[in-house]
Amino acid sequence: MTPSPGSPPHPRDTDVRTGPTWKDAPYPVVVLDAKGTVADLNPPARLMLADHHDGGGPRGAVPAWLADAHRILTDEANVTPAVPPAAGAIGDRFFEAHPGPLTDEGVVWWLVEDTGRRRAETSLHRAREQAETRAMVSSTLLASLNVPRCTEVATQLAAEHLADAALLVLPPVGRRHTVTHALRGEPAKHTTRQFDARDVPGLAEALQGFPPVPARWIDPGALPEWVVPEGFGGPVGSVIVAPLPGHGVSAGALILLRAATERTFTPDEEAFARLFAARAGTALSAARLYSEQSAITTTLMRELLPPTLESLHGVDYAGRYRAASDHERIGGDFYDVHPGADASQETFVVLGDVAGKGLEAAVLTGKIRNTLHALLSLASDHQQVLTLLNGALLSSHHTRFATLVLASVGREGRRVRLRLTSAGHMPPLIVRADGRVEEAATHGTLVGALPSVTVRTAEEVLEPGETCLLYTDGITEARGGPLGDELFGERRLRQALVECAGMPGEAIVERVQMLAAQWLGGGGHDDMAVLAISAPRTAPAGAGEDLRRDT
Repeated sequence: MTPSPGSPPHPRDTDVRTGPTWKDAPYPVVVLDAKGTVADLNPPARLMLADHHDGGGPRGAVPAWLADAHRILTDEANVTPAVPPAAGAIGDRFFEAHPGPLTDEGVVWWLVEDTGRRRAETSLHRAREQAETRAMVSSTLLASLNVPRCTEVATQLAAEHLADAALLVLPPVGRRHTVTHALRGEPAKHTTRQFDARDVPGLAEALQGFPPVPARWIDPGALPEWVVPEGFGGPVGSVIVAPLPGHGVSAGALILLRAATERTFTPDEEAFARLFAARAGTALSAARLYSEQSAITTTLMRELLPPTLESLHGVDYAGRYRAASDHERIGGDFYDVHPGADASQETFVVLGDVAGKGLEAAVLTGKIRNTLHALLSLASDHQQVLTLLNGALLSSHHTRFATLVLASVGREGRRVRLRLTSAGHMPPLIVRADGRVEEAATHGTLVGALPSVTVRTAEEVLEPGETCLLYTDGITEARGGPLGDELFGERRLRQALVECAGMPGEAIVERVQMLAAQWLGGGGHDDMAVLAISAPRTAPAGAGEDLRRDT
């Protein structure tokens, strides 16, 4: 018989297959018998277990987590038919083990690899932690504008989140560096050292703002002793040196140390350390810039603040100043007292009010005070001083004007002789010993607005216990009262001075400032300045001869 075309030549040559089985699966499949012994494997499982074998156990043995899952399944098969899939690592790969039906031959475990998902979840979790840490680091570092405090916070955060110990090295001042170091869980400490930055690989470059040296290039055993803080646990196993970038210049360098018993820094950790260093550098630069500006402001403020007054050449002086805003210390009102070379020379006193308030008015105030100081040699001639000052203001870029009161003060026995000149300012008030309040007969035009200044000078004499009060319009124009819309006014000021008859100058200026503040309540106000020139009730030491000559 001739076989038909396409039919097998012999029945034995026919390979009857019912379809793919677990042995054909593309991922590992392991069959375990009731005792947990491997009964069968498919090729991927055989290859996987062979690669995982490290010589410490029988070849082809399943990992412990799979053996435990199999034991639980076989022990509780009749009680718990639905068992969640087991999961664990085989080498550097992760698998989920799904059991098949329990048969006489054992259990077929299907191993589905989960490495990619787990690594992605781990990376995502690490990225979230780093983002949270960066946000926390930024807010914590920028919360302080004090350079030492900022370095402390930076080293403590670095030791807590990045390494076992951290050092922050600031750029040198001369030949010495400020070093702040911290161990994990301990407070930061400051030291000042003199060293060669080239002894630490990458430190000299980091202090100059160059990119960091990879951690693998740094030999931990070659670090100098000062780098390893006291109390560091064991030898150093890994080091990172990262620059702290600042505003155009390097803010310093960050050194991270990890003990030999810990794992070395990974590339991801190195990248995170550089981000941390960048934020620390920004915070340090901001703190340093604030400190420099604060120092400049303090220096300038010291020159703009009114002086502290006291008794000079037998004459008592007292003053009070209050800026328009409570958060400001300077403004457009000012006063100065320039003592003569000795008691025979007149003391030059000036009180002024620049138009406006705040910083711009304070700048012009400083210019006027400096100009008057330069004109002290001409202080005896008030007209000439004001003319020269007027010319200086007209030739400047400032468009503001000012009002002034000049006083030349000299002691004659127990009396005090005054020459008072008002340039557009309220005339001084004189508080006599019997309670009378008199206005000095002086007036004139303001300075900085007209081509020339015209003034009239008045001469006054203070008897013992009498006071001449110079003040700015912030006192009389203080708006307040019961309805908050009434000026304090000159009438109330005069009445207050009547009650101050015989009081020391210090008490008078304090009383005037207090009454004006009470009148204001919580309302806004202009700058306020008050200055008192008083003849003491008692003759100063060494004035006996003057007193006899005067009488």
